[in-house]
Amino acid sequence: MAANERAAGPQWTVGPDDAGTRLDKFLADKTRLGSRGRALTALERRKVFVNDLEADIEQAALHLTDGDRVLVWMDRPGSSKRRATSVRSAEGLRIVYEDEALLVLDKPPGLLVVPLDRRSKATSVYELAGRYLQSHKRRPYVVHRIDRDTSGLVIVAKDRRVQRQLRAQFKRQTPERLYLAVVYGHPRPEAGTWRDLVVWDQKALVQRVTNAQNPHAEVALSRYRVAESFETASLLEVRLRTGKQNQIRLQANSHGHMLVGERRYVSAEPELKVIPFPRQALHASRLTLRHPLHGREVEFEAPLPEDFESLLATLRGSRASSRTR
Repeated sequence: MAANERAAGPQWTVGPDDAGTRLDKFLADKTRLGSRGRALTALERRKVFVNDLEADIEQAALHLTDGDRVLVWMDRPGSSKRRATSVRSAEGLRIVYEDEALLVLDKPPGLLVVPLDRRSKATSVYELAGRYLQSHKRRPYVVHRIDRDTSGLVIVAKDRRVQRQLRAQFKRQTPERLYLAVVYGHPRPEAGTWRDLVVWDQKALVQRVTNAQNPHAEVALSRYRVAESFETASLLEVRLRTGKQNQIRLQANSHGHMLVGERRYVSAEPELKVIPFPRQALHASRLTLRHPLHGREVEFEAPLPEDFESLLATLRGSRASSRTR
């Protein structure tokens, strides 16, 4: 249906100040839909159009450009209730798996897992999962965290007993956690182990590499493998053996291969050719653990978000171009 055939609804033209903003964040602004929940619901119900093309929940992470036209068709026929699709969602978060004990969610980049005091007004997985579970008279119990700008799998327990059982697994380091990361350069060897002693700097809120003389030092252990090589970067599979905060981000940089898009753990290399990306290129892709009720091994997987796919497509294109020169 052409744009002029749609019922009237709010519409905006993206200006220079909003260029590069994610579609869901643009819609959530207080001058537009007013909250991330409303923005995600509008996307889920297919009420949103960008440059006259329908945008759904899969395009939540779309980065807008100067001049883009965004329209919300509030009264779109058939959108008053959630459309039945093969992708189930909890307040706009994609549900990877759900049963009586667990809720496994695919977190988009830019969303906190739990509220932070310094960002008390920011929406979080905890808040959105709480709204979803409220209708079942349940509340969420977050099992583990990933960074705000890291995408991928997050597990929420439906009662405190399940949360304790799962956290015990993570403490024993028995779950297998696979991340995908795009880093600068080409690690050698192409498969190996990063082992570091680290300490959390509470004042700066960063992880730091330290030495054995530090009484607070803890071991950080990751196994990596180069999955694909590009002209100036590599796609890595990284398996966490320990789960320190910001672990992959710190270790990648300290071993000479900073994450593309990294803003905190950065290397001062003047010859580094910057690859544009609005966040650290890190995705929690796969998680394997023992189910807390029946004890059998279960595996969950989250597909790459659109921004990560676009990054890889750009890098593959650059690689192909360099071969034809």
